[in-house]
Amino acid sequence: MLSVHDLHAYYGKSHILQGVSFEVGEGEIVSLLGRNGVGRTTTCKAVIGEVPPVGSIVFKGQEIAGLKAHQIARLGIGYVPENRDIFPTLTVRQNLALGMKRAKPSGDDRWAMEDMFTLFPNLGERVDVLAGVLSGGEQQMLTMCRTLMGDPDLIMVDEPTEGLSPQMVERVAELLREIARRGVAILLVEQKLTIALEISHRILVMGHGQLVFEGTPDAFRTNEHIRREWLEV
Repeated sequence: MLSVHDLHAYYGKSHILQGVSFEVGEGEIVSLLGRNGVGRTTTCKAVIGEVPPVGSIVFKGQEIAGLKAHQIARLGIGYVPENRDIFPTLTVRQNLALGMKRAKPSGDDRWAMEDMFTLFPNLGERVDVLAGVLSGGEQQMLTMCRTLMGDPDLIMVDEPTEGLSPQMVERVAELLREIARRGVAILLVEQKLTIALEISHRILVMGHGQLVFEGTPDAFRTNEHIRREWLEV
């Protein structure tokens, strides 16, 4: 689904990504772990075209490095940023409607607005409420659901559980599992090891703009050096 090879990215003269390579397969959840400031969010922004990438980014067989963000989104990549990017003066329904793309001729879109309300009844109960008055957890759910309304083949989710209650964290985990079950690939940037190890097929660990580990959750659990060197404060 997504193949990234020798990816570099810069902010001015700062060399943030220094030769990052990885793949994400159809229906696969891959978690990208690491301390703050090591380049995880920059990786997502480079893939989606918000940061100019240097290197190769192939999505569904097509080279997308150098395309504009809206062109990449139309090809089927969704991005849920960390800052819960909602439209606060619009209702829940209107926010979701803005995420919709033109229906496929076959009518086989994976997601409909009713799916969002089934997965998150709170949104259904507050469908005509302004998004700005929702709780932080509800705003996070709305952001993810709005991205899904675009029917992406791959979704990148940046720190979705930050600041959420344990109950809401579990709801996020349930949604991510359901997204993967429907064949959507997921690149998850996450700080909470518990959720990453619980739902991921593979784990990537980033340090200083490079990947320092790639393997299964079980392999990660047994690698004390990686956890101590690159994750523990």
